[in-house]
Amino acid sequence: MSKHERPTGIFSDIHAEEGQVRATLLHDPTVEGLDMAIYIDGSGSMSEEYEYKKDYAYDKPGGFWRWLTGKAVATLPNQVEPQVQWMLEYLATKDRNGMLRVAYWACGMGKDIEVIGELRGSEVKSYKFPGPKSMGAKTFLKPALEDYIAYIKTQQAEGAKQGCAIFITDGVLDDAEAVKSYSKWVAKSIVDGSLPKVNFVLVGMGDGVDEEQLEEVCHTEYPGVGHLWCHRIAEEITEVAQLVAVLVDENMTVAAGGTVYDDRGQVIKVYEARLPAVLEFSVPEGCESFTLEVSGQRYTQAIPEEEHHDDD
Repeated sequence: MSKHERPTGIFSDIHAEEGQVRATLLHDPTVEGLDMAIYIDGSGSMSEEYEYKKDYAYDKPGGFWRWLTGKAVATLPNQVEPQVQWMLEYLATKDRNGMLRVAYWACGMGKDIEVIGELRGSEVKSYKFPGPKSMGAKTFLKPALEDYIAYIKTQQAEGAKQGCAIFITDGVLDDAEAVKSYSKWVAKSIVDGSLPKVNFVLVGMGDGVDEEQLEEVCHTEYPGVGHLWCHRIAEEITEVAQLVAVLVDENMTVAAGGTVYDDRGQVIKVYEARLPAVLEFSVPEGCESFTLEVSGQRYTQAIPEEEHHDDD
């Protein structure tokens, strides 16, 4: 990429291929006032993932004897803990004060929330995630949504201007219709100004997830808001944290909306309700630059030339 085609101004990365442009915007959480939260599935089907394992060091002398006597060398982390620690550390860099609300959901009869606390990303290694005190019999998501909305309302007075909540689940939702109905109310509240802009990230984990159900919840568009939800499926729990990071980056709102123009001044993309951190749009053949108009300001960026490789 030549010098004049490097990202400038508000862009941190530009990629173009076959007329498709992907432009990543710089994001300053201290300006945007983003307040994040992580909600971890506490239903009974997660019990194995929360189980700590004992390390008897079989590859060292006396390993079998230690197993017989129950004298473990160490206790290994459960499968959930390192994933939540990784997410907390990463997402805290985007949060306005570096602290996230972290809670278990789908506890008790499936509707209870067990709040772990306001956790600081810089102290991530000191936190343990052994699972809820009472694992849930079912999986109800609406109570977790209500908990986050109540939380973000209290944070508005402290400087929160937008919110993003991550929900991790390994099963089928028992209240999908209620979630859709509540999401509709949230969207209306955003439009009328009684709630700040919020986004929800739903990550399903493993074979027990109903992807069709998640798509029904997440693909709904709301007037004046667009999509509230985004989702992905992780085949293994070890993929969850990285997947969450990608989804948050792609769906982060950095402004209320914006318009993209080609180098002839023609509109090629309109973001009505929210401007995500990653912009994706098509440009006409021969287009050498694009301009993003946001909040009354215009930012022009040269489009990098595509690399051509010889077959021989």
